[in-house]
Amino acid sequence: MRAALQSEIGQDKLEVVEDMEAVGFGPGKVRLRIKATGLCHSDLSAMSGVLPQPAPFIPGHEGSGEITDVGDGVTQLKIGDRVLVCWLPPCGHCPSCKRGQGHLCLEAFGNVATPNFRRAGHEIFGFAGTGTFAEEVVVPAGCAIPIPDDLPHDIAALIGCGVTTGLGAAINTAKVEAGSSVAVIGCGGVGISVIQGAKVQGAAQIVAVDPVASRREAALRFGATEAVAPDAFGDAKNRITAGEGFDYVFEVVGKSATTQTAYEMTRRGGSVVVVGAGALDDTYSINMFSLFFDEKKILPSMYGGGDVLRSYDRTIALWRAGRVDLAGLITHRVRLGEINDALDQMRTGVALRTCIEL
Repeated sequence: MRAALQSEIGQDKLEVVEDMEAVGFGPGKVRLRIKATGLCHSDLSAMSGVLPQPAPFIPGHEGSGEITDVGDGVTQLKIGDRVLVCWLPPCGHCPSCKRGQGHLCLEAFGNVATPNFRRAGHEIFGFAGTGTFAEEVVVPAGCAIPIPDDLPHDIAALIGCGVTTGLGAAINTAKVEAGSSVAVIGCGGVGISVIQGAKVQGAAQIVAVDPVASRREAALRFGATEAVAPDAFGDAKNRITAGEGFDYVFEVVGKSATTQTAYEMTRRGGSVVVVGAGALDDTYSINMFSLFFDEKKILPSMYGGGDVLRSYDRTIALWRAGRVDLAGLITHRVRLGEINDALDQMRTGVALRTCIEL
């Protein structure tokens, strides 16, 4: 089959190969034919080494497709089922899952260290234990979540990570209050989803902050009340909040510098919500007096900060009701052979989300 291969960390282009094999099928596993996959900034971070990932590997973790085979012991799925790929499925029995924090389940991370592809006799990993930049993939049955017939594959793929992460940060982690003021730093696909989540929650002011003009324009279409470049962020804070700071500031970049900006732009007693996935060697620090005296809450949000399966259902319900625009997030569509063009679009910030059709 065809797949997009990253041979070594730091390589900025992917090689589209024709002789990849999906391996590991057996009890408890399913084989998927991928129909659509999203290109997420986390894929770029894995390619560059910001996020730890064994190489060689196939990027991609936002996918949707159809079941083509089921292994022994799999009873909840059958051949022909339409599913989205959940890269971090809750096991249901670990301490985190029992506390209702399935998004922190560590058992699923065992998939990350298991190669699920082979080429020319060599083992190949899939990013985050999946690797959806391939025509087929074998994953544990828990990674395949059934979707309704009215949900298109391209939208389902986005729900598998980026949309769930962004909406959940606003709804689950921050619990944005109606009438509040919100700022979002970083307005790619996840940041736009944060904006939509804040709008669903009833925020009165939603300020989008991004250096790319096209992303600022997009933010306004998706619910931001104002969009500014980073150098105008301070003026917006003074004008909108009388200098006090925003009730909630979301950092959706994954860098200590933008997290510091988020902290400075948050009012005393407000919430700094860190959504961006950063590097192991990028450290954020804060002085102890400010931490105590200003009582600003620092809230990390991983994968939407809640039960991902419930979050999927909620997102589908909001989409059906017209409360969130998911189709509009897909601003670039390519075939697998054009994936390097999509990577360039993502790096320059031109595309919010790219749909790769397989």
